[in-house]
Amino acid sequence: MTAELLVAFIAFAFVTSVTPGPNNMMLLTSGVNFGLRRSVPHMLGISLGFMVLVIAVGLGLGELFTQFPPLYAVLRYLGAAYLLYLAWKISGSGAPSSDVTANAKPFTFLQAAAFQWVNPKAWVMAIGAITTYTPHENFLFNVLLIAGLFALVNCPSVAIWTVAGSMLRKWLSNPRILRVFNIGMALLLVASLYPILVDVKGTI
Repeated sequence: MTAELLVAFIAFAFVTSVTPGPNNMMLLTSGVNFGLRRSVPHMLGISLGFMVLVIAVGLGLGELFTQFPPLYAVLRYLGAAYLLYLAWKISGSGAPSSDVTANAKPFTFLQAAAFQWVNPKAWVMAIGAITTYTPHENFLFNVLLIAGLFALVNCPSVAIWTVAGSMLRKWLSNPRILRVFNIGMALLLVASLYPILVDVKGTI
């Protein structure tokens, strides 16, 4: 991998990781409802789970979707359905001191890692990274390099959203304000699906 390609890929990884999407909307909400410390497993699960996804795509899963495009569309629709469920759960979250939230738990490491497999944006990012930025010479090494670098760039990028949420935690301690915030985050999570679903519709 040339230095120019490496710089271009790092820029791609940063932009796609830090911009709004399902993971970041959920981390912002997690930061508000559970704080930074309790959200760390969620952040690590996203980064390492996504790294595994990139490796899987590089090792042939992406080719499977190329050969059978409907499988990709089905996966994205299943992911969208799960995100709608998560949006519904987020919209019903209470204040940090309420019994509902006190009994609730943030995503675990494994839950966050598994979520990447049904996250439509994660698939777009992984396939884009492999098809655009991975040289064919020493392909296996480059796949592992791309996946590792993506995880390194992704973790601090998504952490920004968790920190922002934790900083808003005190201001959103009012149950009514938090309720409005959670509903807003749920709506943004749903809105993040629109371009993905439109893209899928166009490929069917």
